[in-house]
Amino acid sequence: MGFKKKQMVGFGLILLFLAILLSFMMVTLNNLKSSMTEIVENRYEKVQDSMEIRQLFSRSDREILFAANDANKEERAESLEIINENHSLIESKIAGLSGSLNKAKAKQLLKEFETQYASYSITEAEIIQKIKSGDSSSLTSLMDDQREKRTKVISTMDDFKDYQEGVMKDTLSNSKQTYEDMIGFVIFAVILSILVISVTVVWMIRSTSKDLQSITKVIENIDYKNLSVIPRVPVRTTDEIGDIARSFNDMAESLEDYNRKEKDFTEKISEQNWIQTRVADIATMYQRIVDVEVLADRFITRLAPMMGASIGAFYVKRGEGVDMRFVKLASFAGDGEDSGRREFRLGEGLIGQCALEKKSKVIDDIPEDFQLVTTGLGEVNPKSIVIAPVVFKDEVVAMVELASLETFTKLQKSFLNQVLDTLGITINNVEGRMEIERLLKESQAQTEELQAQSEELQSQSEEMQAQSEELQTQAEELRMINEQLEERNRETEEKSKELQVAKQNLEKQAEELKLSSKYKSEFMANMSHELRTPLNSILILSEMLSDPNDSKLNEEQQEFARVINSSGQDLLTLINDILDLSKVEVGKLEVVFDEMNLSELPELLHRNFDHVAKKKNIDFIIEKSKNVPDIFFTDEQRFQQILKNLLSNAFKFTEKGSVSVQIQKADEENVAQWIQTKGASNWVEIKVTDTGIGISKEKQKLIFEAFQQGDGATMRKYGGTGLGLSICREFAKLLGGWVIVDSEEGQGSTFTFFIPSMPEGFKNVGEAIAASPEVAAANHDDTAAPFGGEGESDVVIMDEEDRDKAKPFCNKTVLVVDDDHRNIFALKNALKHEGMEILTAENGYECLELLEKGNDIDVILMDIMMPGMDGYETMTRIREQSKFEDLPIIALTAKAMKGDREKCLKAGASDYVSKPLKLDQLLSVLRVWLTN
Repeated sequence: MGFKKKQMVGFGLILLFLAILLSFMMVTLNNLKSSMTEIVENRYEKVQDSMEIRQLFSRSDREILFAANDANKEERAESLEIINENHSLIESKIAGLSGSLNKAKAKQLLKEFETQYASYSITEAEIIQKIKSGDSSSLTSLMDDQREKRTKVISTMDDFKDYQEGVMKDTLSNSKQTYEDMIGFVIFAVILSILVISVTVVWMIRSTSKDLQSITKVIENIDYKNLSVIPRVPVRTTDEIGDIARSFNDMAESLEDYNRKEKDFTEKISEQNWIQTRVADIATMYQRIVDVEVLADRFITRLAPMMGASIGAFYVKRGEGVDMRFVKLASFAGDGEDSGRREFRLGEGLIGQCALEKKSKVIDDIPEDFQLVTTGLGEVNPKSIVIAPVVFKDEVVAMVELASLETFTKLQKSFLNQVLDTLGITINNVEGRMEIERLLKESQAQTEELQAQSEELQSQSEEMQAQSEELQTQAEELRMINEQLEERNRETEEKSKELQVAKQNLEKQAEELKLSSKYKSEFMANMSHELRTPLNSILILSEMLSDPNDSKLNEEQQEFARVINSSGQDLLTLINDILDLSKVEVGKLEVVFDEMNLSELPELLHRNFDHVAKKKNIDFIIEKSKNVPDIFFTDEQRFQQILKNLLSNAFKFTEKGSVSVQIQKADEENVAQWIQTKGASNWVEIKVTDTGIGISKEKQKLIFEAFQQGDGATMRKYGGTGLGLSICREFAKLLGGWVIVDSEEGQGSTFTFFIPSMPEGFKNVGEAIAASPEVAAANHDDTAAPFGGEGESDVVIMDEEDRDKAKPFCNKTVLVVDDDHRNIFALKNALKHEGMEILTAENGYECLELLEKGNDIDVILMDIMMPGMDGYETMTRIREQSKFEDLPIIALTAKAMKGDREKCLKAGASDYVSKPLKLDQLLSVLRVWLTN
């Protein structure tokens, strides 16, 4: 029985006995209450009613006597009225008693009283009649008769009262007996309940404490110093205590397992410490050793005791090629010259084989004729031998052999492996130091020999010196002239060398810059390809999903698609900005100066930014001075891109207030403090002023650097890449102008753009920049729309007229050649939506196979960058076949190098579209070639 069940049974029995006791007490008290109610409400009331009847009867009798004898007329009338009232009350009391009596004798006595009272009432009525009439002749006899009847009535009433009092006494006696019986039973029931409850509690406590004592006894017997073996608690029950016993047993098993793991871990740590300590000891021994023989002797002397070896030998490699051998340099506990072999070659014997295989070997089965270990008392056969190579740069440089009277342990073998890992390096270092020392000695010998020769030459020199003194005077004049010439020649040579070094440095730097520029251009082109390729499928699919006429998505999902498309367009803009910035840095951005109508600029700005101002509920004001020339010579695209970035920033960082643009003719002297104005004319000053968050003084230089904003909080709140202002300043420099800022934090900002009209010295800048063979962006990307509202999407939604124009695509077959499955998926869904049949190929080989199969293909969409056979070679192979000369081939590429368009057309492409594709642009190109 479970612990919980025991408690439920025990307390259930207690509650049962208490319920029985309370029920009996309630029944007894109810009976007692009924008896008391009978006494008080029934018997006592009946006795009281009988007493009241008697009193009323006696009073009526007195009033009759008073009215008959002493009363005057008024008093007599009053007495008669009292008699009538008493008579009525007596009758009502009798009627009440008659309805409440429940015993036969009481009813009989009341019936007799009613009969006698009725007879008395008749006599009483006659007496009252005589009194009213004043006739007193027979009044005396009537009064006597009335007294006899009154005596009988009173006697009957007394009998009734006595009977009721007797019944009341009997009921009271029964009530007392009931009370005494109840007290006795309650005492008995309480004693019985106490006994039952005590037995139940003792049973619960004994059954629980017995199991708990067994658990406590087991816990007390635990040896906490040795947790490898923990006693178990016997499980006798299936209750909660049994669960505790089972949990304790599980815990004991876990503790034993943990103790075993802890011992294993401690043992491993101890072993590791043992190894590291001895490895460090040997590593310390290596210091200041400059001879291999000393190293070998110290090593084998130190290693053998650590390994528990009784005998050992150390061999070092000597010679190379066919002359290579291993020579013993040191031994441990050997018996003179007979201790092991003096030398061996690769493959000779077991030790030679180990050296050849570069593997260690442990021998535990030692033959009887093996070298004995010699002690002072005799000779003993070893029980274990270990042979280990010392390897340096995958070459065995030494061999170590140890023998022991005990079997080598795993720990000792691991220690030996770690020691030998560093021994090869040490041997190489010591041999290197020995070689250096040998060379040093040879150098010293040669120096001594040279010194001797020098002394001989010195003696000869002294003989010749006497002769040279005679010539010295004659040569003095020539020497002076020669020194002057040599000095001039030396200076000339030094300057020539310096110029040569400077020239070489400049040529080297120019070459490095050229190579760096090439790598950077190629990297930016490749990054453009890698980024635009997945972006292509994102823009196409999101554009299709956001079309409300064709998409099966709900409005919310279409909005999601528009947000995805807008984000993709923002990413494309970011890629173009980075590429533009890169082209500016390497001087390869093409600018084209042409006429521009400045009178249309305010209307253009209003058309592109009024909706942004209305959305943010701020004022947008444009003022143009009359002295500003209408015709202006500059690169209109770059000019508009600068204004777009400045206005986009102004609206972005302005929450309330206004954004204003002021266009006026600039003062050349004012411009000159910012930039060189020589060769330029007709300077224009454009100020973009906002009431936004402003820029602190210390941050105003930072914001024109790439990927920078005023501070981190600004970037987190307003977003953006931090490229806009950097591109503005770089483009302004290309156009011969400059951008400055005047701002206070919290007070708004004013960006001033100075630009000249066709500045002198910039007329041929386009040709100079265009001379570069490669530009890291497509012309299509460079000529993107200059303006667009912030957050606008380039998604094109086709109306009914556009759908009618798309009918030429129906039943047309297009072959999509692309190695990127995402682009294939996007193009396949987009073109299938237009009613076209789609075939796909992942490279040029598959494309040619499909064409050879005779498929009726109307147009080919050819990716350029593909593995195996790229797009150029594939288009060339297709055009070599006369039957495909007129087949439209549209080249698609995301690399977007400057010469790619011409290269594609030369290879055989009919048209060229750069990625990421715009669906309407692609459909427009397809419509042109499919309707030709």
